[in-house]
Amino acid sequence: METPLVKKNLTPESDYLAVKRLKDVKYVLWNETAKIWRIAVPVALCSLFQYLNYTSTSIYAGHLGDIELSSVSLYLSVITSIYYSLLFGMSTALATVCGQAYGAGQFQNAGIYVQRSWIILLTTCIFLLPIHIYATPILKYLGQEQKIADLAGKYAILVIPYMFSYAINLPIKKFLQAQSKVNVIMYIAIMTLLIHNGLLYIFTHVFDWGIIGLAMASNITGWIFSVALVIYTIGWCKEGWNGLSWMAFKELWEFAKLSIGSSVMICLEQWYSACIMLLAGHLDNPVIAIGSFSICLNIQSWKTMLFLGVSTALIVRVSNTLGMSHPRAAKYSFLVTMFESLLIGIIFMIVIFLSKNKFAIIFTNSKDIIHASSELAYLLGISMVLHSVSQTISGVVIGCGWQVMVGYINLACYYIVGLPIGIFLGFHQHLGVKGLWGGTMCGSILQIFVLISIICKTNWSKEVEKTASRMRIWNSTKLQKDVIENGV
Repeated sequence: METPLVKKNLTPESDYLAVKRLKDVKYVLWNETAKIWRIAVPVALCSLFQYLNYTSTSIYAGHLGDIELSSVSLYLSVITSIYYSLLFGMSTALATVCGQAYGAGQFQNAGIYVQRSWIILLTTCIFLLPIHIYATPILKYLGQEQKIADLAGKYAILVIPYMFSYAINLPIKKFLQAQSKVNVIMYIAIMTLLIHNGLLYIFTHVFDWGIIGLAMASNITGWIFSVALVIYTIGWCKEGWNGLSWMAFKELWEFAKLSIGSSVMICLEQWYSACIMLLAGHLDNPVIAIGSFSICLNIQSWKTMLFLGVSTALIVRVSNTLGMSHPRAAKYSFLVTMFESLLIGIIFMIVIFLSKNKFAIIFTNSKDIIHASSELAYLLGISMVLHSVSQTISGVVIGCGWQVMVGYINLACYYIVGLPIGIFLGFHQHLGVKGLWGGTMCGSILQIFVLISIICKTNWSKEVEKTASRMRIWNSTKLQKDVIENGV
């Protein structure tokens, strides 16, 4: 008789046995699909609702005028990309250590990690203030049209409070996601989306405040979301949260280095699109070029929000299983998620191809921008598939704690290979935005092949050993005992 895949009385502590039969494959596929999507759906909806805040702002800006659309899009694609990528990247370090801590049963450490992340992210926001205050001269220096840069700079100053809200809500989200407490985040995101659209309508249509109204709506809803998450965590999330502690200031520099290393990977990937946006500003007729490309990025980001949920679920699943010393579960969860993500990406690509002449109407009434966007549809469709794969890979990378290594890979693939090809095709071959975007996709394809090769050669048992070592280093309970014993 063949050995079954798992023991009959499966417990949360059980790892899979080796897959040997079709029946085993079906079991793993069903079991991992249920575990991944139980987390992925609420996280994806939350991410989609939050991104719809950006989309709603772009839609209202587009109906204010082409200059307003291009200016707000430039801010969202360049300035927001800079600070959000930094803050989100730093928070991914928390996703790694919190997920692995919960898998290892070290619940008491997670609350300390959150407070360390708050300190680091708030400090980072202070250092990032100049990119908002001097956004106009920065954008002009980068070659953007004066009218667009002036309005984008004005908007950047108005939404400074919104940036600081991320320093609070990103760590709390990672803390809750590591525990699979994702439904409450989704409900709060729905609430803030409704409030945001209500405020946008009132401020722009009733009060006629223009981009000032757009900024005010963003600031208010950003802080509503952050405060609601903090209230829930303090009031109803007792596991892992034991109140504020001075221990958050211990080993702060070591935690900061881990956060910075995590940020590098995310920044190099996210700033790639910002580079294309900036380069598009140097093309002939930059208003059309930036407007059409920003619409495609908005459409792509709707799908990205779904895969951010998948990626987050995979982070939680991989980090938890490594913390529980389950190497096969980590490996199989990746394989199942990659298969399903690829299928979904292909479906999105087909939808884009079928609606290529229509999707831009959501954002603008300009026939020129609608036509320009339709010409980018085939690149958008291919990009849907590439991002489906790359975001799934990101889930494994963060769950395992490989962020620093992948940062070097992103630097080589995106900026040494992809970006020069995009510049060559866009400017020297006179292909415009299509050349810029199509060329830079070459870097994305190379990055995917490199990372898949690394994952295929990964020894998952060794990753379990590395996780155990990391948990010993970041054990706050042990550190607190050492402090008390030494009288520090």
